[in-house]
This record gives sequence, C-alpha cells and structure tokens, in this order.
Amino acid sequence: MGQDSVDAIRNIPGVAGADGRGGGSLPLIKSNGKAAQAFASTIENTPQLREFDLVSGTYPKADDEIALDVRTAKTTGIGVGQKVSVLGQGDTAVPLTVVGTYSQGSNALSLSDMQVLLTPSAIAKLDKQSGVYQVVVAAAPGVSQQDLVDRISAQLGKNFKVQTGDAFTQDTLEHAGRGSGGLTQFMLIFALISLVVAAMVIYNTFTILVAQRTRELALLRCIGAERRQVFGSVLLEAFVMGLIASVLGLGVGIGLAALLQKAVGWFSGAATSVSVPLTGTVVLAAFAIGVLVTVASAGLPALRATKVAPLAALRSQPDSHDEVRRTSVLRVVAAAVLLLGGAGLIGLGMGLKDPDAALFPVGGGTMVMLLGVIVLGPLIVGPINKLLGAIPSMLFGVPAKLATANAGRNPRRTAATTAALVIGVTIVTMVTVVATSGKQAAGAEVDKRFPADFTVASSVYDHPLPATLPGQLRGVPQIAQVAATTETPMTVAQSGDQEIQGIDQSAIGSMVNPKLVSGDLSQVGPGTIALNKSAVGTAKLGDQLLVSTPDASKMLKLVAIYDARELADGLVTLDTFAAVAPKVVGYNHILVKMKPGVSAGDGQAAMDKATANVPVAEVNSAAATKEQLNAEIDSLLTLMWALIGLAVVIALFGIANTLGLSVLERTRESALLRALGLTKGQLRFMLVIESVLMGVMGALIGVVLGGAFAWVLVEALSSPDLQLGLAIPGGQLGVLLLAAVFAAVVAALMPARRAARTSIVAGMAEA
Repeated sequence: MGQDSVDAIRNIPGVAGADGRGGGSLPLIKSNGKAAQAFASTIENTPQLREFDLVSGTYPKADDEIALDVRTAKTTGIGVGQKVSVLGQGDTAVPLTVVGTYSQGSNALSLSDMQVLLTPSAIAKLDKQSGVYQVVVAAAPGVSQQDLVDRISAQLGKNFKVQTGDAFTQDTLEHAGRGSGGLTQFMLIFALISLVVAAMVIYNTFTILVAQRTRELALLRCIGAERRQVFGSVLLEAFVMGLIASVLGLGVGIGLAALLQKAVGWFSGAATSVSVPLTGTVVLAAFAIGVLVTVASAGLPALRATKVAPLAALRSQPDSHDEVRRTSVLRVVAAAVLLLGGAGLIGLGMGLKDPDAALFPVGGGTMVMLLGVIVLGPLIVGPINKLLGAIPSMLFGVPAKLATANAGRNPRRTAATTAALVIGVTIVTMVTVVATSGKQAAGAEVDKRFPADFTVASSVYDHPLPATLPGQLRGVPQIAQVAATTETPMTVAQSGDQEIQGIDQSAIGSMVNPKLVSGDLSQVGPGTIALNKSAVGTAKLGDQLLVSTPDASKMLKLVAIYDARELADGLVTLDTFAAVAPKVVGYNHILVKMKPGVSAGDGQAAMDKATANVPVAEVNSAAATKEQLNAEIDSLLTLMWALIGLAVVIALFGIANTLGLSVLERTRESALLRALGLTKGQLRFMLVIESVLMGVMGALIGVVLGGAFAWVLVEALSSPDLQLGLAIPGGQLGVLLLAAVFAAVVAALMPARRAARTSIVAGMAEA
C-alpha cells in the first residue's frame, strides 16, 4: 500500500482525515555511543487518528525531529531538547533533535523495547525497507463507520481489507486473547493448586467444628431435628462463609489488578490507565467457585455429623487412634492403588525417548503419587511426629513432650492440617530443583560448545560488523585469538537450501567444537564443507557437493558431519565462503579468546575499549551468557515461588486455624494443666512447639517428595543433546524450611495468647 492509496482515500466523500501508518527499524545510538535496534513509527497528521499519548514536548513536524517513547527516553537517558543520532545508509550517524516524549497507550507491550516517532518522509530517507502497512480514516460528521467502509471498499476494490474501527478493535482484542492463552492457562494451574489447598483447609476446619459441636447437634436431633436438617444447617453455614469469602476475594482481586497495572506503568515510565474489564461472567465465576468449593469441602464433615446417633453423640468422642485403625485398611488399599498408578505413569514416561512426550505422563505420575502420600497421611504422620518431637522433648522438657503428644493424638487431623502444606512445598521444591539442574546443565553446555571467552555481535540485525573489526581486535595485547564468522543461505546439492556459516579455519575445533558424528573437522579448509546432521540429506562423506548462491557456485567436498543445534547447517572457511557468496560483506559474529592470566574484568574492559568506535558492536562473554540464562530461569522461579507461595500461605493459615480450634476444644485440659503447675509461658511454648512440629512435618515431607519427583523429571527430560544432572539447591531449600518454622511460630501466636489468657476457673467450668 502506497501514498497514492492514502491520497485516493482522502478524496472519498465523507472522509474527514486519512493517514498511512508506517514503520521500520532504525539503529538508535544511545548515550554510551552504542546502537540499539529501535522501531520507528510514523506520526499521523490528523490528531484524532493518533494512537499515541503525548507526555511532554510536541510531536515531530520536520525530518530532523524525533519523539521518544517514555521507556526509550528513560533507557537512553536522552530528554526533550537534546540531540540523538540514528544510523542511516552506510552506517553514517544522522543527528536528530528530540522534540517530545510519548506513551504507547494500548500498544505499550508491542513491537520493541525501543520505539520512536518520525515523520513519514524522515523514515523513508533513513530506512528503505519502511512502508505504509495500514491506513486509518476518520469519518466526517453524520457519516457512520459502516457507510465509510462501504465507500472505501467501492473505491479500492476487493484487494484491500476494510474494517470499521469497532471491528478492528474486536479483532485486536481476540488476537491478544489468543496470544495470552498460554499465560492464562499457566496462571490457572496455580490458581487450581491454591483452590485445592484452600479446600483441604476448609474441610479440616469443618471437621473440627462438627466434632466440637457434636453434643449441640445431638441435642438438636433429640428434640426432633432430622438428619437432613442437621446436614442442611452445616451446608448453609458453609454457603454463607463461601459467599462472604467470594465478596472479599473479588474485591481484593480487583484491587490487586489495578495496583499491578499502576506498577507496570510506573516501572515502564508510561502513563498507564487502570482498566478492570469486570463482566457479569467474571463475577458469577468468582462467586460460583468460592461458594461451590466451600460447600463441597464442608459436605463430608456435614454428612459425618448426621451419622452419629443422638444418644451416642452425647457421650465422649472416640479415641483418634481407634478411628485410624478402623480406616487403615481402606486407606492402605487406596494409597497403594494411587502409588502404583503413579509409578506406572512414571515408568511409561521414562520409556519414551522424546523428552517433550515424556513430560506429561511423568509429571502426571508424580502428582498421582503425591495424592497417594496425602491419602496415606494419617498412617505416617504419627511416626514422623515422634521422630521430630524427640529433639525438642529432650531439650525443652514437659512442654515439648506435651506438644508432641498433642500433635500426634489425632493423626487424621494432623495429616489433614499438614497435607495442604505438603502439596505447596512439594511443588515448590520440585520446580526449584529441576530449574537449578537445568541452569547447571545449560552452563556446562555453554562452556563446552563455546569455549571462546568473548563474542562480538551486531546489536542491529541488518547492520553487520565491519570487516575491519577483526584486525582491530588482533592488535589488542590481551587477546590471543580472533575468529570472524558470517553466514547466509546457500543451496547445497542433495540437501537443498541451508544456512551456511563461514568461519576462520583456526577456530574450528578450538573455539567452535560441535559434537562430531563422522569425518574429521580438522579437514575443513579451502574447497571443503562440514554439514550438520539435520542438513546432510542424501549426501555421504567424501561426496562433491555443488554449493551455490545467486552470485556464484563451487564444488565442495563433504569432510565432516556434526550434530549441534546451536550452529548453522554447514561450516566452511572464510575464503570458501567468499568464493560462493562474494556480495556478503561484514561479519555476524567475532569470537575472541584471551591470553592466559587475563581476568574476566580486564578482558571485558579491553574488549569495550577496542569496540568503542563501532556503534553496532555488542560484546558478550560466556559468563554474561550464563548470567543472562540464569537470570531468566531465576525470574521464572521467582514467579513460581510467588504463585505457589499463595498456596503455602493458605496452608499456614490452615495450621493457625486448626490450632485455634484445638485450643477451644482443649479449654478444660489446658486449665487442668495450669492447675497442676504449668505456667502461662509454658502453655504458650507448648502450643508454639505443636505448631512448629506440624509446619516442619509438612515442609520436610514436601521437600523429600519434591526432591524425589524432581529427580524423576530430570531423568525424563535428559536427552543425548542435553544431559541433566540432579542439582540440589541446599541454600534455597534451607530457607524454605526456616520459613516454614518461622511461619509456624507466627501461626501459633494468637491461639497461644488466647489459651494463656483464659483463667483456670473459667476453663475448668467449661462443659
């Protein structure tokens, strides 16, 4: 679409204004003298058609003026009134005056991190590849959008797609929704985990409440209440609680969404407006999930309350150990089925050769086994509690012994309380160990495949490094070896179009050392070629292959076959490359190896100084590459810790809730202990130890399970191309356990304070 189309549209009756939107890529020189790829957009002449929001100054009106996106201005440190240069044709610096800054509005996350505005004629001069990709039109008063679409369609014919503004907006939103679908699913998984954890906490809470109200419910049965009425009363209570929680959750969610939008705008420097697209569907979904999860979680406790006979319910509660014995066979059978089923899925996945295909059955198998451990919980928490309680019992005497006994007196309750924490910590540990193992393997792979100390690359994709740069680097005293590389598509007989890389012969086998399949890389020289395994086609070692570009061709002998995803489809020496592709100038990368004894800091300083006069030269080191890779993985880990942390917090609230209800349940018992000589401080300490035991128990089981599941995933994800080794981040897991202890102490403070404040007389008087 050209300017003639824009002019034709402007002449259509009913058009108040029409402008072409165009753009192109420009190398913007930052204040440090280095160039960065920037996306340049044109500014519309019709104010109402502009998709940008002016923040300061004015929009560019002349070809020597430029406006910067506020993020770009912040990154480059260049403000209104200052000069900024872009690289034009032939890499010559073209100075421009910054006349304004703007924000992207709805396009804030699109296109590029570096964005600028220029006049259409300025972009045409600086970037020959730029052009008009869209025409926007404003209707005159009294003309509807559809009428204008019909008139433009009649003028331009069927070769152009013409849409109303409303239709274009809807298409854009649908496209954005499809693009964010993966992120939405990712977030929903963690939301589901939090819901499961919350459901377990609600279930445990109602189980305790029903147990405490047994006499009250039995009395209702004695005076005529039917089972369905008792059942309905518990569910009604759950419904009301779920309704209140849904209102609070919806309000907090809306508030957090608004705060996150403001935070994004603040960090990016853009004037981001808060938009909360709250629809009836969202509100109904929030209330439906909140109420249904609460009512469903309370269903079993409510049903259990109706099964106790009125007179039997007025007697003492059965001992918890008897309760476990009555259900142990069923639990063992259910747990065995789940554990064996999970092991079967893991075995099925481990037998698959494709790591991507193995991920789903192995991951699913670990979750099934986790469920099996949760079902088996009441039978394993007793021994674990005794083991964990031995040390505090020896160190702190009677209060700790009582705490250990309290934590183990009702295994089903303890297991239900810690189960939510087990789930959260297991997933956190599993993800952390797998990510740490991946970081370690990726770092080792970088060291193995790219033994060069530094790599110089162009920061602007269509501006190669100058041919004179390797010579400049060879003159640096700290540098031992320099190898330039370049690449371009070539047609190779027997295998078709391939990306062929030219490289200094001295670097093959030293700074570039791919995994060899067959042949000898040392034979790569004038008149020869090495091919990647994926690009061999029907060729065999020793074959003479015709390699050609539109400008030249040459017969090359295949002397080696290698296997390396990170390298091009073929390797040739630079002189062979020049003979086949004579019109390709400059280099894509330059590999540099420092002399022995040169530190990383001194090497970086020498490289920065040597490339200071080349704006597009970007220096990267193997250490920096690993650091960047680690930073990306750490960012993902931080996000996962934050998301799973929500489930862990819910689980810790469950411990506090259980402990608080247990304090009410044991009011007379606590008063009797006080009467026998236990001090307020010892009573508080006893409850803190009990909480810590449950917290450490859940966290410890989670760490062990998470580590075991991580080992299984690491084995499943390993392949001949990338061998993963299990790496245990002891520091992070130690922090996780310490956080569990601290949180358990905090969770016990309020229940302990309430227990200590109850007088002995009032406690003994409790029925």
